[in-house]
Amino acid sequence: MAGFLSGGCHPRLPNYHPFRVKFLRRNTFSNGRIIQLLLTSSNFFHFSDFYVSFYLPYILVSLRPNTVFCMKFESYHILNEIKRSLVKMGFNRPTDIQFKAIPPILAGEDVLAIAQTGTGKTAAFAIPVIHNIGSRKAQATTGGIKCVVMEPTRELALQVTQVFQEIGQFTKVKTLCVFGGVEQDPQIEQLQNGVDILVVTPGRMFDLVSQGFIDLKTVEVLILDEADHMLDLGFINDIRDIIRFLPKYRQTLFFSATIDEKIKDLAYSLVRKAIRIQISPNDPVSKNINHSVAFVKMDDKRFFLERIINENVDKKILIFVRTKVRAERVSAAMQRVGIQSETLHGDKLQADRISVLKRFGTGEVKVLVATDVSARGIDIPDVDYVINYDLPEVPENYVHRVGRTGRGVRRGIAVSFCSEEEEQQLLKDIESYTGNAIKVLDISKTEYVETIDFSAEATNDWKSLMKEAEELEALHKKNEKKARAKKLSKAKKK
Repeated sequence: MAGFLSGGCHPRLPNYHPFRVKFLRRNTFSNGRIIQLLLTSSNFFHFSDFYVSFYLPYILVSLRPNTVFCMKFESYHILNEIKRSLVKMGFNRPTDIQFKAIPPILAGEDVLAIAQTGTGKTAAFAIPVIHNIGSRKAQATTGGIKCVVMEPTRELALQVTQVFQEIGQFTKVKTLCVFGGVEQDPQIEQLQNGVDILVVTPGRMFDLVSQGFIDLKTVEVLILDEADHMLDLGFINDIRDIIRFLPKYRQTLFFSATIDEKIKDLAYSLVRKAIRIQISPNDPVSKNINHSVAFVKMDDKRFFLERIINENVDKKILIFVRTKVRAERVSAAMQRVGIQSETLHGDKLQADRISVLKRFGTGEVKVLVATDVSARGIDIPDVDYVINYDLPEVPENYVHRVGRTGRGVRRGIAVSFCSEEEEQQLLKDIESYTGNAIKVLDISKTEYVETIDFSAEATNDWKSLMKEAEELEALHKKNEKKARAKKLSKAKKK
């Protein structure tokens, strides 16, 4: 019993996944296949293909891999205001990570969750946290900041804040985003008006803590989101430092897209007897994404990009390049052929980056050229195409890039340009990381030549040459005319 409750060994059938629930009531079996259980959160779940062990007052339910469950958010024991928000947002059923994470978070457990991008991780922790804080607010408990969500980038912080605000829009739970790169006075003013959930980037948060504008003594929940990306950006010391300002007894939720020894060490130094949840399919690229590679010479990539955009004028297209300079050059190349686009990279002012993301999100901008600043976690709605103009040098970033499309239940297309002379090894590294060969787009020689020949840039170059030839011919005729006139004038003088 003790081993089971602490996450140790427990009897279960081979290859079955354990799911622990508080035993409140046991209902009858139906055809020996479905059992109905009332969970800690008072939700009804319906399982098939299960194995049940009784450890009063707990029940262990072990599920077959890929078990289909029938459940809707309306069945959850969460605030009606949250259910109303979810209906408005079009959320009817939980994703796999939401299904597994919400019950233990509602119950106050620490959680270590590993799930690929685009699986709905943000809502997986936002829904139960807003419910718990909202329920306690209704009982008129003490004020102060109750939850801190740490994010690696400003774009992610803003996006997560938006999800919290949308889910909690009909509740009294207030969410504020605090990040650097902008004036701090407006943020301080909002802090002084009272905040329940604080979404932060490390730098600005520590500035305001040291100035006395943020008090973390009342925090009940710490959420570390995109933890692997935080380590990549060197925030490990910032994460450890924040612990000094937090209460010893708190709930800690640790979410990451990948797991390695570094992340394990950090996670287990922060959580206590955590429920571990891992959504790890054989292919880290979502099954909703049709991704492929096209072998194109480096100097010809702009022609193929132009063709894709012109053949999908009503689609939202996100283009990834390797550097900030490349982003501006690719955007300029598209402008030359009459294609309007915007760029997103680290050299942009924060206000400009927010504006570009907003206009791309609403569809006002259809083509966005970006560096990897927007590859991690950013949830831009309804991206139809992702184009890897340059292959990423870090194989893991391939998964994050293509994961900007095909999010949730939507389908998406991702195409990567690979120049055989320069990027072949990068492609091999990506295929090794994903464990699968990437489908190759077959481009015939005729199609290749036609793509270049019918480019507006090639046409413009031809027109320029024709114009130049005509100008040279006109100048030649003019010079000949002058020469004849000069010769005639000399003859008259004689």
